Amino acid sequence: MAERIKITVVGSGYVGMSLSVLLAQHNDVTVLDIDAERVGRINNKQSTVADTEIELFLAEKSLSLSATLDKQAAYEGASFIVVATPTNYDPDTNKFDTSSVDSVVEAALKASQDCFVIIKSTLPVGHTEFLQKQYGTKRVIFSPEFLREGKALYDNLHPSRIIVGERSQRAETFANLLKQGAIKQDISTLFTDSTEAEAIKLFANTY
Repeated sequence: MAERIKITVVGSGYVGMSLSVLLAQHNDVTVLDIDAERVGRINNKQSTVADTEIELFLAEKSLSLSATLDKQAAYEGASFIVVATPTNYDPDTNKFDTSSVDSVVEAALKASQDCFVIIKSTLPVGHTEFLQKQYGTKRVIFSPEFLREGKALYDNLHPSRIIVGERSQRAETFANLLKQGAIKQDISTLFTDSTEAEAIKLFANTY
């Protein structure tokens, strides 16, 4: 996979930051965030989270990585838009707050007719299918992450498995992008539907 592609990652927490660094080894990655301080840190090759591997890669590796507050600039020309915004769980209502994910999906689909939106945020089972029906598109899928805070990039470099919630060529392309940046070889990869992928994430022992 020699050709570099543009990937936009929305959110610069430990999920977004680790994915951005992983993918920026071989592709052109733009991080979109609403926090100007975080954007500035990334553009100065500093991590927004405490993670030894991320800090090391930013300092020592040649990465095609930038950050912006500008949605239009971030979305324009992106083949993949990865959503890594927070979905905090409210134990009182027994629900996840999906508002940030929902707004990013809507904006991304409006901004680009060709992009493939990959949700990495934790979602309730069935929510991706709900979004697909709401916007009349199959360009939104779910791909769970199994990362530890403080070890997020390490876990992306040595993944226990890769799961993508669609059976298609573009799903395989995205899985290969994750494998391309990883150190581990022969990574177990599963292609399923988004609802099953959401269930795997929610009921997995590893978070």
